[in-house]
Amino acid sequence: MFLQRAWRQVAFGVYGFTQFTKSGFQEHSKKFKAEDMQVQMEGKNCLVTGGNSGIGFAAAEGLASRGATVYIVCRNKEKGEAALSKIQSTTGNKNIHLEICDLSSISEVKSFASRFSSENKPLHVLVNNAGLLEHNRVTTSEGLELNFAVNVAATFAMTELMRPLLEKAAPDARVITVSSGGMYMAPLSTDLQYSEPKFDGMTQYTRNKRIQVALTEKWSQIYDDKGIGFYSMHPGWAQTPGVAKSLPTFSDKLSGMLRTSEEGADTVVWLALQPKEKLVSGAFYFDRAEAPKHLALAGTWSSHSLIDTIVDNLRSICSLPSSTEAPANQ
Repeated sequence: MFLQRAWRQVAFGVYGFTQFTKSGFQEHSKKFKAEDMQVQMEGKNCLVTGGNSGIGFAAAEGLASRGATVYIVCRNKEKGEAALSKIQSTTGNKNIHLEICDLSSISEVKSFASRFSSENKPLHVLVNNAGLLEHNRVTTSEGLELNFAVNVAATFAMTELMRPLLEKAAPDARVITVSSGGMYMAPLSTDLQYSEPKFDGMTQYTRNKRIQVALTEKWSQIYDDKGIGFYSMHPGWAQTPGVAKSLPTFSDKLSGMLRTSEEGADTVVWLALQPKEKLVSGAFYFDRAEAPKHLALAGTWSSHSLIDTIVDNLRSICSLPSSTEAPANQ
């Protein structure tokens, strides 16, 4: 176990430094096709969580610039209004809407989903972007560890509750979940809320991000016949407000080598634009290409067998019905 952990750290460091930085994006972009990003999205509805800053903002702006109707979900009304105004100004698209929801609260996620679903509009693209890395153990008012609440429980609940609207947009609907290269560092664990006595926020974050990748696989299997594509992706190491706040040392040491938010969001927008025949549901993407979910000899592959237990636990924690039942907000 110790050797595997040490190997993961070394392999991740080497792989990350060569692939995840700005230079990696510049190298990979030599293979990008300009026509892939020239698709227009008029008449399509897109929902982006954490859309007021960083990669979420860049993704929302990218979708808006192609004519989509975009709903950005964030906690802070003032920051959300500033983001909305900026996106409308830079893209000329007035069909941008702000939705206020504290994603650390499952009850708020449910209330938002019920409110949003009441209009019965098809949802073509759901971008699960909102994320958090809190180094200290913080418990929400609902008794959930904060990182888990935002990164996993909210992502799970939002996706499950939006499924009826996504089905309305079938067969072109898709869910894009923004994971992290950090997931290469962690196998799946059923200890969802980190019960170990010495809390490690970074380890919890990497576990959360591994769950997102495994969840994407599972969703693609469960809802294979619903006309919804499920994709997870890694934005690379980008210079965002979240990174600067949560990883100041990392941000400072790699100053000048990190990607822009737009470069980090590039694959999110790309996944939203491509014909589904070109994509693999359940896959993990990086820089517009399918990427491995596990590093060689890292010992993470077999852990994905735990995902059924994790999904059952998430349904219980979020008080959501099974996949064969109608969602609670319907």
